[in-house]
Amino acid sequence: MKLGARMLKTGIAVTVALYIANLIGLPSATYAGIAAAFAIQPNIYRSFQTMFEQIYANIFGVSIAAVIVFTLGNDPIIIGFTTIIVIGFCMYLRMNENTIALALIAVLAVMETTEMMLVNFAGLRFLSLTLGIVTAFFVNLLFFPPKYELRLFKQIDQMTADILLWLRISTRHLSDDPALKGEIDRLDLEIAHIDNTYSLYNEERIYRRKARVPKMRKMVIFRQMIVTSKKSLETLRAFYQFDDKIDSIPKEFQKVLVDELDKIIYGHERLLLSTMGKIKKNQTKPVEDITTPNLPHLVDTLFRVYEKDEKDRHILLPLASRLMDYHKEILYLQKLLYSYQKFHDGFNLNFKKKKRRRIAP
Repeated sequence: MKLGARMLKTGIAVTVALYIANLIGLPSATYAGIAAAFAIQPNIYRSFQTMFEQIYANIFGVSIAAVIVFTLGNDPIIIGFTTIIVIGFCMYLRMNENTIALALIAVLAVMETTEMMLVNFAGLRFLSLTLGIVTAFFVNLLFFPPKYELRLFKQIDQMTADILLWLRISTRHLSDDPALKGEIDRLDLEIAHIDNTYSLYNEERIYRRKARVPKMRKMVIFRQMIVTSKKSLETLRAFYQFDDKIDSIPKEFQKVLVDELDKIIYGHERLLLSTMGKIKKNQTKPVEDITTPNLPHLVDTLFRVYEKDEKDRHILLPLASRLMDYHKEILYLQKLLYSYQKFHDGFNLNFKKKKRRRIAP
């Protein structure tokens, strides 16, 4: 089991909330801990949004519960009816699941049987829940601040390395079909995780004016990195689909296909290495020129190989089209990196990397 920063922050928030509740003498400290556990969010922006949303839900839940207890009592049937009303109202306001759960906790906390005066009892429950929410926000702000920029690049880099590795394997007919199919499914899930990380990175707010423009440029570059990686995965999927056809075509076309794909892969890798600062900088060419594949030559070779077979020569054209789309995205990524390095001092994404497995072309 991997112990993440969010898990640690949840434990810290619950601990701090319970200590503060006991210190100020709240009789319902447990509710402060429960609220803190529900209020922890993956980034500061969401935590700030959630804090106000959950406070509003807390106010609504406590108010509705107090009114219904005062007028109708706290019979189990009435409590169930109250929860339905609160859930419906929260869903109408499009609150998230954690906020709805906290509103229901507020309802149950107020409507439990007690001999204390209703107003004082509801007020203490409201203070306990609000204390937990606010504590979670400050813990999220001060402890283990998320570094989504570095995490995002690591995810993109690792996923791209896996895709390019499998591209090299599949073009040399060394891959096992079930294994490759499983890897493609896994990489689809990885892309979903990367898209989620990008959303969290996009939500981070920059308050210094000088840092806003570089952050916006980095967001564009990261978005293009993701698009380029998706194109590489589409190319891998195409090779998987056409694997049986590629194996039966003449060696002449196979050689041209492998050579042109290797040039594209090499260009993609060099751009990522340049981003990490692994390639020496050149004042006239901040981003290394990539080896340009001759894709028209690939298509011409395809037609020449199947010159006498009008039917089969169109079969592999979709594969050539995938390669052209993939190369187009690489060129656009190169342009964005060149523009960034022209106006800013590097990408500053150096980190210790594990050694990758490489299969020589």
